[in-house]
Amino acid sequence: MLPCAACPGSKPAMQTESDILILGGGCAGLSLALRLAADGEKAPSTVILESRSHYSNDRTWCFWDDGSAHLCELVQHRWPMVTLAHGGRRINVDCHTSPYAMIPAENFYAHVRDKLAEAVRITLAMNEPVIGEPRKEGGLWRVETSSGSRWAKRLIDTRPQRMPDRGAAVLWQSFYGHEIECDADRFDPGVARLMDFSPNKKGRITFLYLLPFSPRRALVEITVLAPDPLGPEDLAEELAAFIRRQAGESSHAVLRAEHGVLPMGQAAFDRGADVSHVRVGVAAGGARAASGFAFQRIQRWANACATELIAGQPPLSHPSDPSITRAMDALFLHVLRAHPERAPELFLELFSLQDPRRIIRFMSDHAVMADYAAIILALPPWLVLGEIPKVLWPPPSLREGGLGG
Repeated sequence: MLPCAACPGSKPAMQTESDILILGGGCAGLSLALRLAADGEKAPSTVILESRSHYSNDRTWCFWDDGSAHLCELVQHRWPMVTLAHGGRRINVDCHTSPYAMIPAENFYAHVRDKLAEAVRITLAMNEPVIGEPRKEGGLWRVETSSGSRWAKRLIDTRPQRMPDRGAAVLWQSFYGHEIECDADRFDPGVARLMDFSPNKKGRITFLYLLPFSPRRALVEITVLAPDPLGPEDLAEELAAFIRRQAGESSHAVLRAEHGVLPMGQAAFDRGADVSHVRVGVAAGGARAASGFAFQRIQRWANACATELIAGQPPLSHPSDPSITRAMDALFLHVLRAHPERAPELFLELFSLQDPRRIIRFMSDHAVMADYAAIILALPPWLVLGEIPKVLWPPPSLREGGLGG
């Protein structure tokens, strides 16, 4: 119930009360709000606090569309084939049964905002940054924002707990890309270039990632896996070189840019003692450690969390991956960190499995035991054995994560 400004002892009019406060209107926050909105009047009263004044087409979300994926109606493009290349070797992976799919941010944001505009119990508060840490007072969570105090029974925080930093993850996946349009045909829109490796700088794994949408338009990204997170300024020169090679002699226009940093193998997340407060999102278990894929994992969490909230139960954090998945991810990431020069051949071997659906299922959280066995056998034994002690006894910064976090 909203507080009444005229009632004795009530909170000032600027302070509002709701059942749920979601801090951050990014992928996780909006996905949960979208799922709650689908329940209409049954949904708990919910406010999403977003610091941005408007949304832009600032990112893309990709996944393997195996038929079980959520929000497929928002997909802009699907690729029935992906390629990986290193030196003179190139492999083509037929994935027509589980095509590589991409949802642009503008599609997702527009869809969610349209649905929330019709929702009577959900409010998206734009341009309202949080300016203080949440506090529990009298059974309610109090959050100070630029517009005043907000109060709620339950709190879902999608903001990262800390800035990306060396030691906070086994590796960081940093990417910077431009969507470009050329004045001549340069791309094959039926084939996505998943990993086109370039010579690595010391300690880094660098590759081109290219998603063609038409013969003249594509997203061209430079991606680096490294112990340190990297900003756009660290990747701009390599990106420009990549784009020059892809555009050739044709001129091109930059339509937009995107940059991101994803954790790969973090320490265990502090879930806290109060069940009415959870942390979620990419930096709190929303992204798969070995790949950085997050969108479909977040959708599955949003569905489960919304079901609990509508039933009057506490919110859910992201579930832990099965122990075998955590162990495999941790082992693979430690191998990559210790032997970055071997990364190109390792990825090419994994995608060269007799049945490429094995690696696709593994990266999509749908692996079966036979998939795990095939992947282990595809890795050089001497590389794997040398990294097992680091998985069993990780460094102090990741020790809480055990088998990869």
